[in-house]
Amino acid sequence: MESATNLLVSAVLGYLLGSVPFAVIVSRAFRLADPRSFGSGNPGATNVLRSGHKAAALLTLIGDAAKGWLAMFIAARVGAGETAMAAAGLGAFLGHVFPFTLGFRGGKGVATALGVLLGFSGALAAITAGVWLAVVAVTRYSSLAALTAAAGAPVLTWWLLGNTEITVTVALMCAVLIYRHKNNIRKLLTGRESRLGSKK
Repeated sequence: MESATNLLVSAVLGYLLGSVPFAVIVSRAFRLADPRSFGSGNPGATNVLRSGHKAAALLTLIGDAAKGWLAMFIAARVGAGETAMAAAGLGAFLGHVFPFTLGFRGGKGVATALGVLLGFSGALAAITAGVWLAVVAVTRYSSLAALTAAAGAPVLTWWLLGNTEITVTVALMCAVLIYRHKNNIRKLLTGRESRLGSKK
């Protein structure tokens, strides 16, 4: 059993890393409009893509995913156990979704969640990403792809890893991710959701 101090430090470290707003930073670096000012208003890779700048969107995606993985990597390097690593990953995810740097109004957490899954298992991340890509290829709805992947990720986690703590961590992330897509769900049901790659 890990100490409460280890869990707290890992979670705080993860939260601080997760709060780095790559969508805003990258957009400013490329002299693009603030992603919070158009499209869905979401500071994430999908909305950056609506600016028409694919390189900026890709860098945002990589940065957001790296936050989740890096938090867990650092925790592991300093000798934290599996539970503390999970706390670091969850902290990074929550930092992205509720960052203090953006007034606690962040992204929806898809890329950062993928980074956390990578920290747990490469196979878990690869299969989940594959589900996302398959749904996007068929429908071009990023939100539907994220919802589908999130719905299946906890089951896949248990099937691949068989670890209760990791499965609960993944389930918590997916629950928050699905909640953050509540507006997208309404738009999907009414046929008003924009497709991936549509301009601002």
